[in-house]
Amino acid sequence: MAGLTTFGDEARIALDTLAGRAAGLVSTPALRLGVTGLSRAGKTVFITALVHNLIHGGRLPLFEAMKSGRIAGARLEHQPDDTVPRFQYEDHVAALVGERVWPESTRAISELRLIVEYESASAWGRMFSRGRLALDIVDYPGEWLLDLPLLGKDFSTFSREAAELARLPVRADLAAEWLALAGATDPDAPADEMTARKLAESFAAYLKACKEDSRALSTLPPGRFLMPGDLDGSPALTFAPLILEGDGKARSGSLRAMMERRYEAYKSHVVKPFFRDHIARLDRQIVLIDAMQALNAGPEAVADLERALTEILACFRAGRGFFLTDLVSRRIDRILIAATKADHIHHESHDRLQAIVRRLTERAAERARFSGAEVEALAMAAVRATREGTVSQGRETLPVIIGTPLKGETIGGETFDGEAETAIFPGDLPQNPDTAIQGAADPVRFVRFRPPRLERTAEGATLSLPHIRLDRALQFLIGDQLA
Repeated sequence: MAGLTTFGDEARIALDTLAGRAAGLVSTPALRLGVTGLSRAGKTVFITALVHNLIHGGRLPLFEAMKSGRIAGARLEHQPDDTVPRFQYEDHVAALVGERVWPESTRAISELRLIVEYESASAWGRMFSRGRLALDIVDYPGEWLLDLPLLGKDFSTFSREAAELARLPVRADLAAEWLALAGATDPDAPADEMTARKLAESFAAYLKACKEDSRALSTLPPGRFLMPGDLDGSPALTFAPLILEGDGKARSGSLRAMMERRYEAYKSHVVKPFFRDHIARLDRQIVLIDAMQALNAGPEAVADLERALTEILACFRAGRGFFLTDLVSRRIDRILIAATKADHIHHESHDRLQAIVRRLTERAAERARFSGAEVEALAMAAVRATREGTVSQGRETLPVIIGTPLKGETIGGETFDGEAETAIFPGDLPQNPDTAIQGAADPVRFVRFRPPRLERTAEGATLSLPHIRLDRALQFLIGDQLA
């Protein structure tokens, strides 16, 4: 991603990295873990479950440091970045455990520091290691990542690509109002604030409609139009692509000149600082995706998800550095792409869901591996809301999942009240991932469930949040740091 930073940006990044490395030598080494994903992929739930299981000694048999008893404990500590909002872990746990509701989704960047106390696996390590790791978890909307490719595109390119996407069959009806408005607008007309506002509002409404469950589309830049964060209502978002003829220069004082100026300001004052201050400082990254929602929406949604994932993975500074270069620069040396909500299907389909994710990201993942990064795909559920069972239907025995559907969820003409448990046969994902991606398979029945009631021990102690493969995710992301 050339051109994302200036020489001055790189100098700031180098000084920040050097200061962080020096602090790690005299105090506690720190690892910055980025957590992102497109909306409703479960970022907030993942972070909450990760912290809850580490603090409460959760059941994590595939997380080696926990399995071997080398983790002495984990606790929250003040985060290092005072200008970044804190991830409100306590509120999210209260929602999951106390109210059994899913916490609010990520709308802006936030951060949390978790101190993990551990014993090294080797005698040599126990002699020289302090046995402490500061895990700085950085939570941010995946939609913002989709803005980074804009840094390499001028306004004409942005406008042309936006119009091409809007005319695709899966989008054309949703984009009709914006396309009509943009088509009737003369780019060379005098700049007018109300015209700019109408175009921006119409374009944002089209992008938001593309996110709805029936379409489940993913490639929807500019990301701040969907997740404005602290820019909500700001003039910085009052621009939109135009229907342009040719690549000529904008006339001074024209609507096109105003839109170009705001587009460039958006890149300079919103997108670049986001990359410089956050993405360029990460050591590890997990990208969460709701692949089943895209599969249910059809092959167009799956193709759009693949396009979005390819652009997202291209934005990371992936690779493995050397001792000297690591002192002044950070590279993301491990990237995990995780398909969430695996608890919505039977375990027989978990590996199939994992294969679909690998297939969707194979091109982008290969590019990251070429730079030296490790890339893995995983099907998981950070909080398991269901359990498995079987039901008899005549002579046939069907595998089912059992849980409490959210109030208002419907299946087969039945509407659930949010209180009663039910058993659902979700269907099976095909063994060949291409069959699912191309839309040739029957859709999986996707029903959203309430968080589970936590189990209690015989002594009355509440156990940690249940999960599917959270331990595998932890082992990949931080296991080597606790060796």
